[in-house]
Formats: sequence, structure tokens, C-alpha cells
Amino acid sequence: MSKIKKFFSKKKEEAKFRLNAGGGSLGQGRKLNAVQEPSTSQKKVKDAYVPPKRKELSSEAKAAAAAALARVEKKDKKEFNTSLAAIRAQVKRELEEEKIRSGGQQKASDECKRGEERENWVCKGVFFRCTLVSGDILPRKEWKAKIKEFLYQQLENETALTACLIIQNCNAKEKAEQCVETLRKYIENLINHPDEEKYHKIRMNNKIFCEKVRYIEGALEFLRAAGFQEIEIDNEPFLIWASDNMEKEIDLNTLLEGLDNAEPLTLELDRNIQVLLPSQARRSELPADFYRISAEEIKREQQLRTEALENAQILKTKAMREREEQRFYAKYRFAVSRIKFPDGLYLQGTFNVYEKLNDVYEFVQSCINDDIFDFSLIGPTGIKFSEDDMDKSLFDLRLIPNTILIFQDESESKSSQHFLKDELLLLIQEM
Repeated sequence: MSKIKKFFSKKKEEAKFRLNAGGGSLGQGRKLNAVQEPSTSQKKVKDAYVPPKRKELSSEAKAAAAAALARVEKKDKKEFNTSLAAIRAQVKRELEEEKIRSGGQQKASDECKRGEERENWVCKGVFFRCTLVSGDILPRKEWKAKIKEFLYQQLENETALTACLIIQNCNAKEKAEQCVETLRKYIENLINHPDEEKYHKIRMNNKIFCEKVRYIEGALEFLRAAGFQEIEIDNEPFLIWASDNMEKEIDLNTLLEGLDNAEPLTLELDRNIQVLLPSQARRSELPADFYRISAEEIKREQQLRTEALENAQILKTKAMREREEQRFYAKYRFAVSRIKFPDGLYLQGTFNVYEKLNDVYEFVQSCINDDIFDFSLIGPTGIKFSEDDMDKSLFDLRLIPNTILIFQDESESKSSQHFLKDELLLLIQEM
């Protein structure tokens, strides 16, 4: 089964499930929170976030990691960061000296520049995944072009269903909705009035057709797959329908289902996992992708804040202060959460501001050693989060745009010296 057919098959099953749930065929419903479940911090999450596979590490990097871990096991936790940083710095110096001796001085210089970028830009942007298209991790803008390229590649084999997705993904939302509504009328007329010739013909110069269909990406491809062919009558272009011209294994009802189930392809936010040393975690600069507003608006916002400081002597009501706070947080779309571990390392992940605190717990659970079952996160104010906080968003808890949470191991067994999984220790950014 092709990727396109799998997509529509999944959407059809989801629609059927919602219909059954609404119609009562699944029995009487119940609230999900009707039965008391174990605390989020006490249960192991099986379907937690799974980091994407990364490229194979070089032999030099593996040697550096092995040496670092061997050194750490002989040290106290308080010395963890210092020894690790020293080992990595020494390995880096030796590699650069080797490159210079072998005539790769320019290449070594480029590596140093990239190292400086990593140090200055610990968080370089917001990245997404789209498993239907590929396993790549890209910014949203690059995904838009990649999705369009992918869909047009599928047109040859799955024209009708792919055209439905092109309409939704390659046009403005309002234009796509108007187009789908018009196409539905064309197909419904063919189903309800199969013998009436006036519904077998579409004048391409018709005002409604030109405004809502003709110049919408994917619309003409859909009509051709539905059995319409372009011909001229009295020097005027028309689309004429014939059942023999329909795409194989496609009928009119399937076309309607395609129009109903097609939707913009969902991009899954990548956590962009980083493991940082304390000196690197002090940097909290955020790229423009984290904001809802443009760079010019950000500058204007900073100017307004400066003016607000000058007027700080003015007494304000509680409502005034709450409105100002709301405006401040409303400009962010994404947030960086940094979890500080007792050994001094920081685990960093990217979240949507409307994701739940429970999503942060699942993210941490997926990154720590399996023998740590019970842990909690301490907020910036030093207070533990309650069970009620788990369903609150990062926005509601004001854990944006960048927040440091303290990891607290509450498991009975505290034998593990390293909290993060070994493969994540290799992600520690170079100094």
C-alpha cells in the first residue's frame, strides 16, 4: 500500500471511530480521569518521546566519550563537569593539531568556527518531522517545499487522492476550503444526477470556476482523475465528464471521501535534544522562530519595555499587571525547557507553549536511565508540581520562553552515577 493510501486509510478509520463513539455503538462512555491512576512521576511511560536516530559517531568521538566516562566513574559527582570538559578540550586540541600537521589548517579553522556557533547558539531554531514524507528533521519553511515536492511526485500513481492533499497543503486555507466545497458539488451532482448532461460539463471561463477552482493547485488534477477532460466547444474551453476517463480503481464516492479526509500534513515538533555543561546552559538567547511576531515587532516590544521601566513609579492595579503579563507571554510560540541533574548536566528540549507539563515528564523519562522509575521536577520557585499541574500547559504554568527545572531522583535505588542514557552523554556540546 502506498503512503498516500495509508494516509487516507488511517483518516477513514479515525472518522469511523469518531462516528461510532458519537452514535453510542461503543457503549456508554466514561471520563478518562474517573479511575485514579498512578502519579506521572511514579509510572514508566512506554510511549514517551523517542529521539531520532543520529549519524554514526566517528572513532575519535567514540574514543573521547569512552575516556570521559571512564574518568567520570573514578570521580565524585562534583567533579563530573570539570573532568568531562577537560577531556573533551584535550581531545579537541589533539585533533586540531593533527589536522594542522596533515595540511588541513583551513579545515581546522572552519571546525573552530562551527564550535563557536554551537557555544553561542545552543538553541539554533525550531525543527519538525513528517514521517509520511521522510525521516528528515527540518525547519517549518523547508518542510513546506519538501511536502509540495513529495506530493507532486505521487501524482503519477495516486492522482485523485494526492490531488486532494495538494489542494490542502499547497494553497491558502480559505482558498482550499472554497475549492473543496465547489468540487464536492460537482461530484455530488454526478452521483445524484448521473443522466443529466448539464452536470457532465463545466465551462472553464465561468466566474465561479475561475475564482474557486481553476487556479488552485491540485484542483485540475483532481477533476482529470475524476473523469473530466478538457475540450473546446465553439472556441471556448470546457471540461467534459465521462466515466471511462476516471482513474482506475477510483469511483465518485471514493473521491468524496478523499475531499472530506484530506487535510494539511501534520508536522511533529522535534525536541532537538541537547546536553549542556553549566557554562553553556547560562546562555538563553532564542532564535526568531520562537516568536509569534517579527524581528521589528520584537524591537518595538523591547522599546516599550524600556519605557515601562521609566514609568515604573506609577501605581498599577492587579488587572493592569495581569494584562501586561499576558501580552508578554503571548508573543511566544515555543519554549525551551532545561532540566538540571544533580551531576551538573543540563538536558534541553523544545516544546510548544501549549503542550502539557506531562509531556515534559515523558520527555525526561525517555532520556534517563531505565533504573530510575520515580522522579520529580522542581519549578523555578523551588516548589514541586502537583498532580493537577500535569494537565496544565507550559503557558498556563508560565514555564516559557526558557525555564530551568531541577531533577530530583526519588527512587529507592540511587546506585546510578549517571542519570542520562550513555548515548545522550555523547551529545554534550563542544566547548
